[in-house]
Amino acid sequence: MENKELARQILQVVGPGTNVRQATHCMTRLRLVLEHQDVDRESLKKLPGVMGVNQSGPELQIILGPGKAAQVTDAFNALLAAPEEAMTPAPEKKATEQPGKSSFPQGEVGDGKALHEAIRAKNATPAKLFLKRISSIFVPLIPGFIGCGLLTGILNIVRRLDPALAQNVAFQILGLAGNTVFWGMDLFVGWNAAREFGGSPVLGGALGALISHPGLSGIVLNGQALTPGRGGVVAVLIVAALGAQLEKKLHQRVPEALDLFLTPFLVLGIMAFATLYVFQPLGGFIAEGIGFAATEAVARGGALTGFLLGGTFLPLVMLGVHQGLTPIHAQLIAQYGYTILLPILAMAGGGQVGAAAAVYLKTKDPDVKRVVASALPVGLMGVGEPLIYGVTLPLGRPFIGACIGGALGGAVQAACQVGAGALGISGLPLAPSTTQVTAYLAGLAISYAGGFVATWVLGFTDPVQSKE
Repeated sequence: MENKELARQILQVVGPGTNVRQATHCMTRLRLVLEHQDVDRESLKKLPGVMGVNQSGPELQIILGPGKAAQVTDAFNALLAAPEEAMTPAPEKKATEQPGKSSFPQGEVGDGKALHEAIRAKNATPAKLFLKRISSIFVPLIPGFIGCGLLTGILNIVRRLDPALAQNVAFQILGLAGNTVFWGMDLFVGWNAAREFGGSPVLGGALGALISHPGLSGIVLNGQALTPGRGGVVAVLIVAALGAQLEKKLHQRVPEALDLFLTPFLVLGIMAFATLYVFQPLGGFIAEGIGFAATEAVARGGALTGFLLGGTFLPLVMLGVHQGLTPIHAQLIAQYGYTILLPILAMAGGGQVGAAAAVYLKTKDPDVKRVVASALPVGLMGVGEPLIYGVTLPLGRPFIGACIGGALGGAVQAACQVGAGALGISGLPLAPSTTQVTAYLAGLAISYAGGFVATWVLGFTDPVQSKE
């Protein structure tokens, strides 16, 4: 289905347009904030191109896949901007309709739907919503992380094959381009953090630039020269969030005639001293602690640490805790040039692929085979939501098999000390940006095999049995 037509049909289900307060997207999902959330989710799931529908706090998330999510969101917002479309009411349900009676809905295969809804409701806690807000700061940066990470990874592979190419001007230009998002990360994070916490994005970006400004090396505080970039994204998050809170307080107290001039002046002036005297050292202490803890855990624990991390990542995803890992990955990349955690955690997706393949070969239900066949290709590319919510979680035991596969693959990644210089991707696309491509692919293959064998041994209740 064309993206415009899919957007139109989604609007017909969730509309009228006045019911849509906000329509945004991440890498794989159209995210809608609705005035009234009582919409026909089963009708949404049946639309061609829709891989699943989730509720996360105030957001209705429609899983569409990478690339398609952005295009459908653009088309959806274009429809909202057209008055005649925005007022289009949702179609009335026919009396004969029985939503949720498809042959393979989440509610009829194991306890997947009930478990998923319960987990989503549990995730709507202040702490987890805060983690979601932190994660939202980094989501817009993911295309840059992917592009720069892949470009740098491919150049590193080429350099190993022919070191002389490193002197080529084109190679050097591409190398510079591959480093840009990491060079400007503090500015981007500061901009997004200020916006997320209700401040002016440019002031957040300016505070991020202050932390990484090369001129800091010429300033001495308390007998020590300042270090540009110390504290990384941790310091930037703290400073941008507090700067946004200060800005909002000043807006309430500064006379309107002076607000435009005085508020940004005071924010930058006050936060500059607070940043350099307090928050950059604090952020540096936290960031260095995170880096030390992550690297030491993998270095000392080796395969055991990787086994535990890879095996528990899918449950962490279900609990919403994984959202707090994004700034940790970003900090590790800024500090070391790569994150040693991402290759380990990416193995959970490999376990999903293996588990789903076992389901495909073992099931006799043609609808289950159809769902697996449509979800496997994107699973190989590192997009795991269709496999989690459409296959392994509803069936129950295959989800455990996927965790076992992820644990085995994670053990290999940790034992080989594989790092990744990109964020936002996993599966096969992550390979070029890793520090050891062969070891990463070997661990991924083991996660596939582990998930397959574990699921084959554990088995599952085939949905076709309930129809006979």
